Amino acid sequence: MSDETKNGIVNVIDEFDYSTQNDTYNEKFKKWRRNKDNHCAFNYAANKNEKVYVDNKGFVAHSVEEAEKDSLTHIVYIIGIAALIWLFTEDVVGKLGIALFSFLGFDIHTNFFNSSIYGGSMEIVAALIVVSVLKIAVPAIYAHIKFRLPRKVEIMGRMNNSLALIGAISMALIVCTATSLPSAYSSESKEIYDYFRSIDADLYVWDQTEFLMYTIFDVVIMSIISEIFFRGAMFAALRQFGDPFAIIITSLTAGLLTQDFRAMPATILISLVAGYGMVSSGTLFTAVSVSIVYKMYNLALMILETDRTEKMPLTRNIFMMIALAIGIVGFVVFWIAFVRRKKGGIARYGSEYPRWRRFGFALKTFPYSAVLLVCLAYAAMRLTQ
Repeated sequence: MSDETKNGIVNVIDEFDYSTQNDTYNEKFKKWRRNKDNHCAFNYAANKNEKVYVDNKGFVAHSVEEAEKDSLTHIVYIIGIAALIWLFTEDVVGKLGIALFSFLGFDIHTNFFNSSIYGGSMEIVAALIVVSVLKIAVPAIYAHIKFRLPRKVEIMGRMNNSLALIGAISMALIVCTATSLPSAYSSESKEIYDYFRSIDADLYVWDQTEFLMYTIFDVVIMSIISEIFFRGAMFAALRQFGDPFAIIITSLTAGLLTQDFRAMPATILISLVAGYGMVSSGTLFTAVSVSIVYKMYNLALMILETDRTEKMPLTRNIFMMIALAIGIVGFVVFWIAFVRRKKGGIARYGSEYPRWRRFGFALKTFPYSAVLLVCLAYAAMRLTQ
């Protein structure tokens, strides 16, 4: 506890740990938080021993706890709306659009009770690309407008420590190996790759334009736009309450939006790595790199599994062992040179609330709570299919 807090003076903006970022970021982040018209800013500053007069209430004491709860629930409310936009775009707009094009005679069909898409390869790839972009881009734009964060705060872009990039990629390789069977890729990616793999036993399909289009889109473009959504405005607004809290909430949200129990553990773990890597290195590029490594790893596994010979299990296991070994070596180097020597880390905030209560406020905030229930219900339905 700081001397100011002991004397009754509380300034939550100054008490935040800014040592993990650069001066430009810190200046713009503080300016955003000090804006009195910013309802998303946790900017409480007062003498806890003083009381002020409030109409119909008389003399009351300011409460840092109330200020924290109000700003937190307001932020999570916006995140909940953004997540609802994601779900509505993916589960309603996307399927209605596919049904419309099917009615118009295009070779594409879907089932409203699962994520499967049927039809021609070009039609499937085009539909997946359009729906995937819309379901992330629209809520990301909504969050950007609502939070009104400075660009340099919303998109962390300065590499403060390149060793943290190596550490994050190393941790990603370890997570990929640990989660590679069978939930290491999203249900959508698995279905489209299985589709391409099944329509030609001789594997000439891997040279098809449609497959290459989807692979580039899924590995590169989706990694970029998804990280901008989760580790952009959403993360920046939440980190007022400490980086650990922001990392966990954004990772939980990413996992829930897969709407698939088989994909949730891998998505949450890789999101935790991406979030930690971003704040440790100082740039969103690290989070994007983690996502790309994750997708490339699982794509490589699926390509290896197309081998119909008896050598396939051995080849696949060797690949996994090499990736794991590289990940462990890289992580050990990172731990010794970065974490152990305390050259950087994550920013923390000493909340007046116990950690479990802050998470409770977030999870109970509507419509985020509704998103949680809908995602869990849809994931449960998928288990029965």
